Amino acid sequence: MTVPLAHRRGRRSAPDRPLTGLPTADPALRDTLDRVLPGAVAARASDRLAAAHDASHYLIVPQAVVRPRDVPHMAALFRATAAHGVAVTFRSGGTSLSGQAGGDGVLVDTRRHFRGIEVLDDGARVRVQPGATVRAVNTRLARYGRKLGPDPASETACTIGGVVANNSSGMACGTESNTYRTLESAVLVLPSGTVVDTGAPDADDRLRALEPAVHAGLVRLRDRVRSNPSSLATIRRLYALKNTMGYGVNSFVDHTRPVDILTHLVIGSEGTLAFVAEATFRTVPSHPHTATGLLLFDDLTAATAALPDLVAAGFAAVELLDTTSLRVAQRDPKAADHLRRLDLRTHAALLVEHQQPTTEALRERVDAADRLLRELPLAEPAALTGSAETRAALWHIRKGLYATVAGARPSGTTALLEDIAVPVDRLLPACTELTELFGRHRYTDSVIFGHAKDGNIHFLLNEDFDDPRLVERYLAFTEDMVDLVLGHGGTLKAEHGTGRIMAPYVRRQYGDELYDVMRETKQLIDPQGLLNPGVLLSDDPAVHLGHLKSTPTVEAEVDRCVECGYCEPSCPSRDLTVTPRQRIVLRREIARAQAAGDTELAARLEDEYQYDGVDTCAVDGMCQTACPVLIDTGDLTRRLRAERLGRTAQKLGTTAAKHWDGVTRAAAAALTAADALPAGLPRTVAAAGRAVFGPEAIPAWSAELPRGGTARRARPVTAPQAVYFPACVTTMFGPAGADDTGGGVRDAFLVLCERAGIDIRIPAGIASLCCGTPWKSKGLTDGHTAMSDRLVPALRHATDNGALPVVVDAASCTEGLTQVLAEHGIIVVDAVAFTDTVVLPRLPRARRLSSVVVHHTCSATRLDLRAAFLRVAAATADDVVEPDDWDCCAFAGDRGLLHPELTASATTAESRSVAAHPGSAHVSLNRTCELGMTRATGHRYRHVLELLEDVTRPMP
Repeated sequence: MTVPLAHRRGRRSAPDRPLTGLPTADPALRDTLDRVLPGAVAARASDRLAAAHDASHYLIVPQAVVRPRDVPHMAALFRATAAHGVAVTFRSGGTSLSGQAGGDGVLVDTRRHFRGIEVLDDGARVRVQPGATVRAVNTRLARYGRKLGPDPASETACTIGGVVANNSSGMACGTESNTYRTLESAVLVLPSGTVVDTGAPDADDRLRALEPAVHAGLVRLRDRVRSNPSSLATIRRLYALKNTMGYGVNSFVDHTRPVDILTHLVIGSEGTLAFVAEATFRTVPSHPHTATGLLLFDDLTAATAALPDLVAAGFAAVELLDTTSLRVAQRDPKAADHLRRLDLRTHAALLVEHQQPTTEALRERVDAADRLLRELPLAEPAALTGSAETRAALWHIRKGLYATVAGARPSGTTALLEDIAVPVDRLLPACTELTELFGRHRYTDSVIFGHAKDGNIHFLLNEDFDDPRLVERYLAFTEDMVDLVLGHGGTLKAEHGTGRIMAPYVRRQYGDELYDVMRETKQLIDPQGLLNPGVLLSDDPAVHLGHLKSTPTVEAEVDRCVECGYCEPSCPSRDLTVTPRQRIVLRREIARAQAAGDTELAARLEDEYQYDGVDTCAVDGMCQTACPVLIDTGDLTRRLRAERLGRTAQKLGTTAAKHWDGVTRAAAAALTAADALPAGLPRTVAAAGRAVFGPEAIPAWSAELPRGGTARRARPVTAPQAVYFPACVTTMFGPAGADDTGGGVRDAFLVLCERAGIDIRIPAGIASLCCGTPWKSKGLTDGHTAMSDRLVPALRHATDNGALPVVVDAASCTEGLTQVLAEHGIIVVDAVAFTDTVVLPRLPRARRLSSVVVHHTCSATRLDLRAAFLRVAAATADDVVEPDDWDCCAFAGDRGLLHPELTASATTAESRSVAAHPGSAHVSLNRTCELGMTRATGHRYRHVLELLEDVTRPMP
């Protein structure tokens, strides 16, 4: 998506001159990159600093960020950087925790243009590019009853590039279905620029012809490893565990052809050997029938003693929670009542789950498990449950630990999530000694949890890297932890990758001989050492202590951010400007520059932030749905908008709130007038106004905009079943059809209720009322207060003091009204949910269409309306199509009018999905979102209730 120059405030491709607060970038390198990869290079201060942050506790500023479009682009980039002797580091999801996705050379964003997914052989295999998330891949595989083998907890945000680079596994896959075991082939770009498709029939011959030294060297190293009994014994011992330390030297034992060895060496190589342009996986069955239980034991000894029986019983997941974990979980507001009531002393718990393909198979497993649970020395009785609600609550205990500990950490500290693995029979002493280390080094609230059946545990620390004494503490703890794990025959990294954090300890874990094999592997494939130097292998014994990330205190709305990146795939501006994580880290960089007295850098970042961070934020709240510490970055954006506004703007907002009937009628009249003019004239007039007053002041006009709507009118009813609050957008924007002169969803809902025999009241003075969202999203706090002061008493009266629910016909307005009325005892229901439960059962049989394509909205997602929306849509058509890549359209009230480029970028992927699934009708449940999707796809989107009214209308 190219941002029009008129919208690119602060988006110059490079600063006019170097800034003192940034590491120096080579201008000759920048010139080369611009020439070789035009339009793919970003090197402003904010580009570089935003990319310096990932989920790890390291912060390394690149010279430039490059977004290659395809494999030839990547090969050209390799040649260009090699000519300048500049290192290349790959970044996709940015969820890696060990420092493997940051570098001071060129940072390559592989997420933007490498998201392809191709399902093969009815789901038995899947071909994926590195920028696709695990969830996106599994969504496409679900219809075939399949999924990827690796099941990392970060599956919503982590991408295939990271899955391959880190040899990802997860809660259930163990070592049997991890990336190493399920990756079939890959398309690799070697540091020389050579491209090898390792799945091609002649792949080994091509490798020999194109890279003879690499081919011969792999044969030599293979034979060296196989002929050394000590190496073979170490490999058998370490790879019986989950193990992501160093290179996967088991490849030399498990595979014979050099091309197959190369393929599997790249797995877990953390971007130090090649770029994985494409990966083909063998998939595994996805078992939809599950039963879960929480087993509480008196102590860790009893819990670990039960592991052999639980593993033998075939549990797919066996998750350990130590005493501190359980105490922390008790503090979670969502903790189950029985967990809160527990008197915890030395207790430990195992969260277990069966996953089976059929209900019959699950029943057999549950029956057997019930017998086993009665025999175990449990602290309280336990049983497995298939209840979705109870299972979600149980898993929240485990998955909520990180959020609870990290979210409550002191401001200015960094959260570190680490992982190790030991043989299962050494799990008890390892956990006991690790707990003792926490006490010795004064780390409080450090929890231990993890995949007990694999001997793989995680632990969480909070540290302040601005304090040199605490850095020394961290180093001392790390040295003790290394001794502990290796003393139990374990591995220092089980899932998270070696990165920088464990690079100094690879030799200690493997010994001199295998470490030398790893060094020769790196020298063989990347002789210039330009791919991700300092990661996985390093001659610097202190590499893990360099570039430690400090976390300056910033705005309260976002200060608890752990920079995990889970929010990024859900952000509509991610491919246009910045993501929620980047909005937050740029605020931290501004604070850091200000604290350092670097006013020039701070001013530059502030200037660039206005368009990137503020103007193009849709404030849709989707980031909060994915955030483990529940941050809504929109809260920050709204406050920054309010601070940017002067008193005049606030007064105008208040005036609009007090005269809302006139404002909405005026907007409707303007749209109606524009609709009557020659097509190009409104666009020209709007463009001229935007050029003079700016895009934040004057909306753009586009052809899909309808004529204005009609005024809302009160509907007095003596004994209604609900109060209807028609959204004011139905006054501003008329219905979708050119020939439709009615009230759109407003008329449709009233007709449906009449058809179902349901009496509905519309409040007096409705034309002057609004949910308040327009003022809130713009930071017009005074206007929001003025509207709320009028709204609350009007609805208290209309609902007979809260006795009746308020039904709203636009999901964003439902959400806004819910927030305003939360403390006033008035229930708010979306019209789709009301129709689903109250109206639909009383309607006549519908004349169903063949198919309908649905667009979920951000507010509907936050309100959990998906199931109701799909049921109502299913009443209108035989086939309901949910596009694979649906996302927030970012129209966001008027954001799509002020910044059309935001909606265009946000809807690109969904538009492709819609084009691939033509439907008889296209529906959503919010008027402005319908406008955005109409513009994006060329299809006429309507409210689903309008379509329902059509298909249930009596025949003449």
